[in-house]
Amino acid sequence: MGELRGLPVEVERLESSEEVRGRIAELARTSWELRAMQPVGAKDKGREEQRNRRDVLDALERGMAMRTVVHASVLDDPRKVARLRELHAAGDLHRVVDEPIQQLLVFDRAVAFLRITPVAGSPGALLIRQQSMISILIDLFEQTWARAREVTEAVPKLSPREREVLGLIAEGRSNSAVARALSISEAAVGKHVAGVFAKLDLPATDDVNRRVLAVLAYLRGAVR
Repeated sequence: MGELRGLPVEVERLESSEEVRGRIAELARTSWELRAMQPVGAKDKGREEQRNRRDVLDALERGMAMRTVVHASVLDDPRKVARLRELHAAGDLHRVVDEPIQQLLVFDRAVAFLRITPVAGSPGALLIRQQSMISILIDLFEQTWARAREVTEAVPKLSPREREVLGLIAEGRSNSAVARALSISEAAVGKHVAGVFAKLDLPATDDVNRRVLAVLAYLRGAVR
């Protein structure tokens, strides 16, 4: 607790990531509304990612209203894209921005978490209860949300190599022909093709040809 120009400021400094996660988990179990901004960060550890995903799904099932703004760089990671789409479908509405954003959580217009150091993966956060500061953070969120793209409109971003592979497939070439053209192994081509399928959300089914759908997306300019 400190003072700002003689007025009490309800700001608590949380030093460790463990403490931050614990306080967020407490609020997630009792709050009814969450606004979040998530920049790209370090890759989640497997167990931690599963736990976070389950916590969000549990909160949604309980009736919490969630809106989340994410940075477009998340589209570079097929696992994160799959998770984003799952949560979006479950009710955690997502939008995407290209501009840099800082990590922010606001629960029930009453409590906010803001990362102490604006660097992805850095420990600690400020826990804010001071209402005028929370109002400013909510305004920031709403302005960012208003200019963000719907997640369903976000264009998947392929790596340069994935674009090369997909471009050659669009010419009608097989994986072995693509491998020869790029002087890489056929196994490497298969890996790049799998990455394209994941980013375009094309699961393996007996009903559709994923290569055809990927080529159609490429020709329509639906990937970048």
